[in-house]
Amino acid sequence: MKSIIEARRQLATAKEILKEKAGKEDGYYLNKKYVKMAGLAAYKSVLFSLDDVLGNKKRSPRKSAEWYQNQLSNIDRKITRSFDDVHQILYIALGYDGAGNSKIAAIGLKEAEKIINWVEKHNQISK
Repeated sequence: MKSIIEARRQLATAKEILKEKAGKEDGYYLNKKYVKMAGLAAYKSVLFSLDDVLGNKKRSPRKSAEWYQNQLSNIDRKITRSFDDVHQILYIALGYDGAGNSKIAAIGLKEAEKIINWVEKHNQISK
């Protein structure tokens, strides 16, 4: 449960960064530094929640995206596709490229929330 609380906190931080610091005009964020920061924080929230389900207790060094994809593909294909989207949008497009399109960011954040909700539900079923 702690991992879900922390994941939600990090996702909320990412949303707050975009809302308060990235500056939005005509559907685009203006400050790449904060877009990158928010993208990586949101991606980290997903990894943090998934570590709990996938048994990655050490968290350091962080596993590769391929590791997460392989592990998820054995559990739930839909969540694997969501993870692929999160990796592409939050980690690559926002986190590294600083893509400013707010619609793309919103899709990535929505998929991140979907994964965190799935983890929470999965943890409740597993108990």
